[in-house]
Amino acid sequence: MNITINQVLQSYIDPLTASEYAALERSLLAEGCRDALVLWNDVLIDGHNRYAICRQHGIEFKTIQNTSFTSLDDVMLWMIDNHLARRSVSDFQRGVLALRKKEIVAARSPAPVSAQDAADGENAPKPAMSTREEVAKAARLSSNQISQIEKIQKAASPELVEAVRSGTISINAAATVASLPPEEQVAAVAGGKKLLRQAAKEIREQRAATRTPREPKVHVSQDTPETGNEPWADNAAQAPSEAERLRGEIASLKQKVAQLQAENVELNQRIATLIDAS
Repeated sequence: MNITINQVLQSYIDPLTASEYAALERSLLAEGCRDALVLWNDVLIDGHNRYAICRQHGIEFKTIQNTSFTSLDDVMLWMIDNHLARRSVSDFQRGVLALRKKEIVAARSPAPVSAQDAADGENAPKPAMSTREEVAKAARLSSNQISQIEKIQKAASPELVEAVRSGTISINAAATVASLPPEEQVAAVAGGKKLLRQAAKEIREQRAATRTPREPKVHVSQDTPETGNEPWADNAAQAPSEAERLRGEIASLKQKVAQLQAENVELNQRIATLIDAS
């Protein structure tokens, strides 16, 4: 029997840990392969780990065809929904799968072909999975976690992605470390879990130190007449011109940029020191 392994479909499956793989292997050796492998034509769509173990040990297995699919996208959506329903799938992998489902659903949604269609489409119902909240609900995660996973997918080095996929670092910490240059991400991953956590902590502390505190709001009752002696009256009378205000903002921004650059150099030095110490 010719069975094809589609690498894209296989990438949707979280790899088993060494202990999980060994447990499955013992079960198949002792009891045989009781559950049939699922195929779409000759493509394997369910049972990849069982298939690998059965081939390795010459264990017989059965197959069944799922004939309800008309395209590879149908197969992908079926696999994604199957894995999203499993508790053993990690939070990061569920987020990745839900975002992939969003892409497939969006690609299937017909685009407006004319200005009139576009105008009519403003009141039409939006396609499923079109918002971050819907993606988060499908993945059983928060919208913030989905945002962090998107950042990891866009900015993280392959080494950092593998670290969060394997559970070495949390989604939150990985999204933070992803703001570093790629070579510093690789160095942090090479330093192990302790260094990754330390790097994420350093970045958060730096951001907190440079965050501008919010000014308290002054609430004025509409029923209270102004007398001219209010605490803001003098400031209003002496309000700077627009040009002066802009010059002040530019000077403040330049000062903040210089401060951030200096702190970034210091942060890089700390990370280098931690790498050397590890």
